[in-house]
Amino acid sequence: MARHRIMGANGRVVVAALGVAGVTALAAVWTAQAGTVAGPGASPTSKPTPIVGQTSKPDPELPAPVVNMDMAHASDKGAKGVNITIDDGPDPTWTPQVLQVLKANGVKATFCMVGPQAQAHPDLVKDVVADGHRLCDHSISHDTTMGGKSPAYQSKEILDAQRMITKASGGVKPLYYRAPGGAFTPYSRQIAASQGMRPLGWNVDSEDFKQPGVAAMVNTVKNEISSGPTVLFHDAGGDRSQTVEALRQVLPWLKQRGYSFGFPVR
Repeated sequence: MARHRIMGANGRVVVAALGVAGVTALAAVWTAQAGTVAGPGASPTSKPTPIVGQTSKPDPELPAPVVNMDMAHASDKGAKGVNITIDDGPDPTWTPQVLQVLKANGVKATFCMVGPQAQAHPDLVKDVVADGHRLCDHSISHDTTMGGKSPAYQSKEILDAQRMITKASGGVKPLYYRAPGGAFTPYSRQIAASQGMRPLGWNVDSEDFKQPGVAAMVNTVKNEISSGPTVLFHDAGGDRSQTVEALRQVLPWLKQRGYSFGFPVR
């Protein structure tokens, strides 16, 4: 899975492929979107400008568009804040165990959910919300190549997952969007932000998806937490028993060193 530095590179490659005209068009679309919310002279009854390539109708009751389209890496707890993020669920076996460890340590996290998983397990989505955690849109199919797909495809992946997660939660909307494998594009960041979801990267990849062993995962977090606050774990996509144990060990360690747990900035 790509780290956030690679995600930034992907964005630059896409911009280069689009060319000046393409970037100008995207900027014009975003300016029109932003103008309907807070732009000077905007009419309170004006309708948002449609996003080119969008095939799924946006939900008009979502949070206001996020002005910052850059990927969030900072924590709302400041310089000593840590953002625990959990990807690919919910999963009936592992999500409850992850929730238990988080609760035992008084930690709130951000759960990046795959749309069909949320749709299949609405009770778990509601449990996540009830425990005070935040929701993040992690697409429909977890297609790590979606950065090279059409705007229409990206739009459907993001907006359909958004609605599945919102419905499963009982109406609580995701506040972030994380592209599978870091496959962000200028377009996907723009459409997420226009729907109230801050693009969310990561700074520390525990690499738990490789199942390297608990000690290796804990050491990765300890060694790399100085590079940034947002830490990536998973609660689905395989056996996550190592993840559960790694969280059980690393959360108290972080607390002992003066870190506090928060959410990615919006």
